[in-house]
Amino acid sequence: MRRYGKHTDEDDIRVRPSRRGTRPRTNRRPAHEDATEGFVLTVDRGRVHCLVGDRTITAMKARELGRKSVVVGDRVAVVGDLSGDKDTLARIVRVEERRSALRRTADDDDPFERVVVANADQLAIVTALADPEPRPRLIDRCLVAAFDAGLDPLLILTKSDLAPPDALLDSYGSLGIRHVVTTREEFDEETVGRVRELLAGRVTAFVGHSGVGKTTLVNALVPERQRATGEVNAVTGRGRHTTVSALALPLPGGSGWVIDTPGVRSFGLHHVDPSRVIHAFPDLEPGTVECPRACSHDEPDCALDAWVTEGHADPARLHSLRRLLATRNTAPSRPRGVCGLSLIHFSEPQSQLETSYAVFCLKTNILRINLS
Repeated sequence: MRRYGKHTDEDDIRVRPSRRGTRPRTNRRPAHEDATEGFVLTVDRGRVHCLVGDRTITAMKARELGRKSVVVGDRVAVVGDLSGDKDTLARIVRVEERRSALRRTADDDDPFERVVVANADQLAIVTALADPEPRPRLIDRCLVAAFDAGLDPLLILTKSDLAPPDALLDSYGSLGIRHVVTTREEFDEETVGRVRELLAGRVTAFVGHSGVGKTTLVNALVPERQRATGEVNAVTGRGRHTTVSALALPLPGGSGWVIDTPGVRSFGLHHVDPSRVIHAFPDLEPGTVECPRACSHDEPDCALDAWVTEGHADPARLHSLRRLLATRNTAPSRPRGVCGLSLIHFSEPQSQLETSYAVFCLKTNILRINLS
């Protein structure tokens, strides 16, 4: 049956309204010129807590940001309900350009970068002299990441009442890194005052593996905000993973910010270009002018050897540079997808006992392979 006649026009055609609305699609997005600036304090399961003026608000990323990450230390533009009242939610519509970004990867062969902290000025590398034992290679990796991000490194050695700091300080003396040595006991006003002087007027990120005392030190610096701390495992000698998210805290008197981060067990440097590490050594950088093209600064034809021999720089500085470069190039790695699997060979036919044991092996990350 014909619905329309022979002489129909557009007014006779019935148009069914679209379920998606009648607004025309456009690539133009609002500029949000009236957005308010905020400072990201912490990120927790998709909710971003920001400081706007003198109040803390909860916000979430706007859809137009896509996959762009928001991390602690970011300067963001927020719109919506900025009252900070309970059950209110604002939107982050823009992430301002970062002046610095501390990055790391899970391993040296992992291409996925993770931004740990944004807009920091200083990286405080916290390590214990004992319980747990110091890990110099992790310190070296943090130094490379700090130099690559343009951050000033600060070495904080804790638990000096358990082991002397001299050997560790001597190994980093040629780098000219500022340092502070503390004890395991409660921090007194003198120790806290010395640390605050080094943090004044700056945004400082604290990094280190679990159990070294990062959060304990942060609690002493910001006594009104007491974060949970844990004890070192007496069996494994490792710290317990107590801090689960990064948090920015203001120092008393508004003299700076400290950012407490979760403990790390690895610090991948896949994102670091070794050629940029030399910029952290201004006394050696002029000597690279005579280096061959694409010189790694750790090869026989490197001009830095002659530069140091002529007395332009301390030989210990060149040794420190090459040690940091070696840290980037000689990292132990496992084949991707392999997580410490053990191989067990069964040559006899399977029995009830073997079947039960195979199930146990699978549950405990042991790979059973029958080669018969």
